[in-house]
Amino acid sequence: MPILGKLQEFLDLSGVPYTHTVHPLAYTAREVACVEHVPPQEVAKVVIVVASGEYKMLVLPASKVVDFQEVRDALGCNTARLATETELARIFPDCDLGAMPPFGNLYNMKVLMDANLLADERIVFNAGTHRDVVHLRQEDYRRLVKPEVVHLAREVVLQRGW
Repeated sequence: MPILGKLQEFLDLSGVPYTHTVHPLAYTAREVACVEHVPPQEVAKVVIVVASGEYKMLVLPASKVVDFQEVRDALGCNTARLATETELARIFPDCDLGAMPPFGNLYNMKVLMDANLLADERIVFNAGTHRDVVHLRQEDYRRLVKPEVVHLAREVVLQRGW
């Protein structure tokens, strides 16, 4: 079963209200924000890292980027790296590459959520494809997933070429 069906079943059994929408292809979290007409800080993007030999799911706003020093501090480790596309395909066979939902509990994976996502009442996220999106109350998400809320992200720094 694709993850969308499993996710909807999980949310329905949990009694959590949510909205599922389908939009034109959007490959980045910022593109999702645009097509869903929501601010980028409400779109929760998923980044998978490998730290101490284990996969960890990071959930952060589309408007931010991973701060690896913060990640290492939060995980209490010296090194952390991004999972490769090959690893992602193996871990999330029921998802399009890069479209996994922020529900690490459905994959027996620890979830760390960036504290910046607490600023908004709702979160929006990919639901296994680059077309399917779920809108959910951030409070319900935290209750269901029980992520560790830490600082993981920083602002995007744009550089000008000279």
